Amino acid sequence: MEKAKISVIQLFSLLFLFEMGSALVVSYGINAKKDAWLAILLAMCGGIILSFIYYFLFRQYPNLPLTGYARKILGKYVGWIVGLLYVVFFLYGASRNVRDFGDLLLSSTMSETPLLALNILFVLAICYVLYLGIEVLGRTAEVFIVILILFGIVGNFFVYLSGNVDLNNLKPFLENGWKPILMTVPITTFFPFGEIVAFTMLLPYLNRHELVKKVWLSSVISSGLILSYTTSLDIAVLGVEATERATFPLLSTIGKVNLFEFIQRLDALVVFSFLITMFFKTSIFLYSTVIGIVDLFKLKNHQQIIFPIGLILIFLSMTNASDFSEHVEEGLEIIMYPLYIPLFVIIPLFMLLVAMIRNGFKKKNRNNET
Repeated sequence: MEKAKISVIQLFSLLFLFEMGSALVVSYGINAKKDAWLAILLAMCGGIILSFIYYFLFRQYPNLPLTGYARKILGKYVGWIVGLLYVVFFLYGASRNVRDFGDLLLSSTMSETPLLALNILFVLAICYVLYLGIEVLGRTAEVFIVILILFGIVGNFFVYLSGNVDLNNLKPFLENGWKPILMTVPITTFFPFGEIVAFTMLLPYLNRHELVKKVWLSSVISSGLILSYTTSLDIAVLGVEATERATFPLLSTIGKVNLFEFIQRLDALVVFSFLITMFFKTSIFLYSTVIGIVDLFKLKNHQQIIFPIGLILIFLSMTNASDFSEHVEEGLEIIMYPLYIPLFVIIPLFMLLVAMIRNGFKKKNRNNET
């Protein structure tokens, strides 16, 4: 791992931007219909539980990334395979985010631009920042989280000023009962809250390990509240049916703003917000991939493999689905449970139990010796 340190504020910024990701602009939690906001809040609680699992693992081995302590806990060979599984998942997650970014730009502003060209430029920018190191990425996140918040304030101001918000679209509460909400919660928990497992590769860089829990909880809660609010706003402006149909409902919501036939076409706010969140989410996934490969294969530094991995990332982003609808179906129906449950819940929980039992025996033996 590179000799670098990131501050608490930088870690919070990275976590917050990561969790926003594509969830900010897609129909997040809409399977729960008008109660999508409640499904997201319950998913946030699930995200807090997952955070504690990852946090307690980190506390057992505060100076090692996930690929490192997997070998410590599960043994040299099994742990290496488990670490490789996570590395492959991080790379796959990065490729899905690159595809999301390219498809939104194609559908909103650059319809004549080849998808490949957009993806290449996006990945090259990410590779350049990661080549400079995690500290540069952390400092960049500090700046862009402020810009994202300003975009959010301006966008909300104009949406409310335009008079398009109808809170009746959110009524009645629990119209379809609890079943659709509870069916939606696992999906909204794993995406995006479960994906913060990628940060188990970055936590050793934090300069104040004792504040990890506070930073992690505050980022999960703040992002969960904002995602819940954003989905509610989409439904209040568009109605639940239009929100379900829309590929990127936030884009449609802000597109309805038209004040005095002068202030309109504010789609750029959403596109720029999406660019910011996806840049950092993809960067974290790609950096976790690179650090995992460096750790598993005992390489000297991360810089030598960033651009080759970037080329693989571009290839995967173009080939993981033939079109956007297939891309979404793959994410929500095909890989959700077979991939996410083992990687986000079963393996981390099993490693935590083994680590706690093993460390408990070590402490007991030390006490007996003294």
